[in-house]
Amino acid sequence: MGKRRVVITGMDLVTPIGVGLDAYWKAALAGVSGVRRISHFDPTGLPSQIGSFVPEPLDAFREPLGLGPDELRSVVFALLASRRALDQAGGSGFLRGARAGVYVGTSGERIDLRRLGAIGYAAREPGARILPDRFMREYASAFAADRLYRTLPQYVTARIAEDLGITGRGATIQTACTSSAQAVGEAFRAVRRGELDAALAVGAECIVAPIEMQLFCLLGVLSKKNDAPEKASRPFDALRDGFVLGEGVGALALEELERAERRGATVLAEVAGYGTSCDAYRITAETPDGRGAALAMRRALADAGLAPTDVDYVNAHGTSTPMNDRVETMAIKAVFGPHARALKVSSTKSMIGHTISAAGAIELITTVLALRDQAVPPTINYEVPDPECDLDYVPNRAQSVPLRAAISNSFGFGGHNDCLLVRRP
Repeated sequence: MGKRRVVITGMDLVTPIGVGLDAYWKAALAGVSGVRRISHFDPTGLPSQIGSFVPEPLDAFREPLGLGPDELRSVVFALLASRRALDQAGGSGFLRGARAGVYVGTSGERIDLRRLGAIGYAAREPGARILPDRFMREYASAFAADRLYRTLPQYVTARIAEDLGITGRGATIQTACTSSAQAVGEAFRAVRRGELDAALAVGAECIVAPIEMQLFCLLGVLSKKNDAPEKASRPFDALRDGFVLGEGVGALALEELERAERRGATVLAEVAGYGTSCDAYRITAETPDGRGAALAMRRALADAGLAPTDVDYVNAHGTSTPMNDRVETMAIKAVFGPHARALKVSSTKSMIGHTISAAGAIELITTVLALRDQAVPPTINYEVPDPECDLDYVPNRAQSVPLRAAISNSFGFGGHNDCLLVRRP
């Protein structure tokens, strides 16, 4: 049996600059920044005190969904986006049964650092040494068993499957910043191979929280532009000093093309190719010559049967870190050759920060919207050109351009590289 064609028939997202496709896309084309000073906990003492997070209170989303007050933030957003994506695709019934699956890229949610500190304090012996058995007793008494399970990544997947009645397959993927790009890629492959007829791919991340901020500050990768939050995320700009941690969710409904046509569904885009690679270099840095990123892009092009000149837009990983932006630029030029100068390249992270596990799904949705409307969102805060980053990054203002096919790049800690290629239906 030949390869089946796979299309996107529904999608939705929750981001710091807009909830839902229309609100998000309007803000993205206008170059709105969602980065602000952290207000939901005290960031005093942290080198980076800014983040990109959804400003509305969680109850505004939780109560209309019929969810309890203790449901996790990432689950609330994931269920909202998933339900809306399936509504656009034609209703939740199209995913029920053994021929449908759900793939989720997420890291789950950590227990609050202050809560862990209190448990450790209570578990001390008189000499101030923490005893493991006493710590576990305190830990178990502080959290019910189901609450502990909710902090694990697979909880998000289980809740979506339960909510939507998806029984065919469930998979949770955690490969840092490529998690949801891989979730989309593996969902795409399962449908194309004929193992599934339809799949929901979701990226979910809500980690603008004390323990994650501490961790990323220790790694030295976050921007310290606390005095001008809206200017802090500046991919490819010479004055970039690190990324901004963000939160969000993206959900996409994928299905086999002939099935979508029989249902009379509106096809938003075709997923034509997927490429993945591993640098096998360092945990926290990509190969300096960009060969892993380049390989993922080449594999996506080959998978789609397209030439580099068939692609018009790259939604870049574009984190706003000095090394990543330089290496990605190098990789794009290696893959596209002279055509790289004709490409439009922009970074969604300039507006919503780095949503880590959710980035791939959110950025693929952005890419599909660009194809739909023949409009490329900008890279905002691009003010001082970097001689080593010398492509057309669509600085500060959206551009209307003819687009046939586009790629969305995701590169992550651990040397993971993923590229998704979509084209107009």
